[in-house]
Amino acid sequence: MFNKVILIGNLTKDPELRYTPKGTPVCTLRLASTTRYKSGDSMKDDTLFINVVVWGKQGETAAQYLAKGKSVLVEGRLQEQRWETDGQQKSRFEVVAQGVRFLSRKDEAGSHDSSASDDFAPPPDETTDLEPF
Repeated sequence: MFNKVILIGNLTKDPELRYTPKGTPVCTLRLASTTRYKSGDSMKDDTLFINVVVWGKQGETAAQYLAKGKSVLVEGRLQEQRWETDGQQKSRFEVVAQGVRFLSRKDEAGSHDSSASDDFAPPPDETTDLEPF
């Protein structure tokens, strides 16, 4: 089976970094990705909101350099989380990131506040053969 997702969007809130009991870093991003389409004579937007889970060193890097409003490209796989609350089955889909590419520049809107901007440095450009561009 093939399970691959590539999304470009903006973060709707700051990344949340936590650690598993064994010390593995895991970062959660909330991403909004908008698709624009024509409906009759007008254009409409359809926005998808989805959680992205980033594990390991890449999660720590995402938490360090990303913030609400930043643009990112996420490449990963779709995963369904299932749980039971008060006897009701619930589920949600999320993306487990295999790669996160930072698209915003440090001087764009939504960057760190001005007091921290002097310390902000973009991560090094890392490319792999899997990246689409």
